[in-house]
Amino acid sequence: MTAGPAPAGPLSTPLTSLVGVRHPLVQTGMGWVAGPRLVAATAEAGALGILASATMTLPRLREAVREVRSRTCAPFGVNLRADAGDAADRVRLLIEEGVRVASFALAPSRELIETLKDAGVVVIPSVGAVRHAEKVAAWGADAVLVQGGEGGGHTGQVATSVLLPQVVEAVDLPVIGAGGFRDGRGLAAALCYGAAGAAMGTRFLLTRESTVPDAVKARYLAAKVTDVTVTTKVDGLPHRMLRSEMVAALESSGRVASLLRALRHAAAFKKDSGLSWAAMLRDGRALRLGKDLTWAQTLLAANTPMLLKAAMVEGRTDAGVMAAGQVAGLIDDLPSVAEVVETTVAQAARQLTALASRVGSGPAAASGPEPPGVP
Repeated sequence: MTAGPAPAGPLSTPLTSLVGVRHPLVQTGMGWVAGPRLVAATAEAGALGILASATMTLPRLREAVREVRSRTCAPFGVNLRADAGDAADRVRLLIEEGVRVASFALAPSRELIETLKDAGVVVIPSVGAVRHAEKVAAWGADAVLVQGGEGGGHTGQVATSVLLPQVVEAVDLPVIGAGGFRDGRGLAAALCYGAAGAAMGTRFLLTRESTVPDAVKARYLAAKVTDVTVTTKVDGLPHRMLRSEMVAALESSGRVASLLRALRHAAAFKKDSGLSWAAMLRDGRALRLGKDLTWAQTLLAANTPMLLKAAMVEGRTDAGVMAAGQVAGLIDDLPSVAEVVETTVAQAARQLTALASRVGSGPAAASGPEPPGVP
């Protein structure tokens, strides 16, 4: 199916023009969460849905892309691991299937960016530091998604309110803010910082179209802000998630027990993904070099996909981990994706209109600028 031009929404920005969506909102590519149903619902609502592919085999990824296509004509994206041994094959698959956007959890190589851009695919890497944004901008990325420390999953230490304006000033690209956003006030704030849009993960996870089991959603909805923590015990890197029985067990485990658990999870992921041990070792070597990990930390990385799967797919809150942004402690409902998008955009538009009205009532109104991101 071929999508026509998206009708303009109330908040047209360089992001909406770039990817062809109505609203400057992005649903992030959350592993085991951002599947075809959620992505298609997001695309149909006029935002940019991102399919998470890191835990999919190549055949399953092709099936998932085609399933999204069967549900919507709207543009959507696929998130890739730039350090995966089969990254080039996945890029080729995206091109063959006509996917509009390729997003990356790590900086893709200059060669991957060129290959995608030559095929007309929009490239949006995720970054957590100004220097990374500058690097991918120099290599030809079309936009960057900037996640501050409030975001769920692997995260940094710099808050979005500090990091986002730094990146906006550093690169001449559309910038998407992530980390700490859940409603229209956050979207309005991102636009006022100079971003071209906002990305949300936890908010889209907690929707009716999300396939996360009800028992897991209930844990999120019951969480307070203080129930969201950062631990390095899952895979050796800072990881923001809900406090849980498994997190407590991981944090009390000794080094030997942790490594043995990681070996078991590596074997389980090998079976799940269809990867060979040789391929997994290649990916681990690339991950180690890309993030400057020790070999022990690289082995611990096998924990992440399987512990997330235990919760997000199997509903085992006692045996899995639940990645969560800090905003999880502020969310207490399960709307539809369409309701999330519509209310977020409408609230942001009201906020920006009210701001312009307040600014416009002052003596400098005649020469004051329009709110960032608003035509």
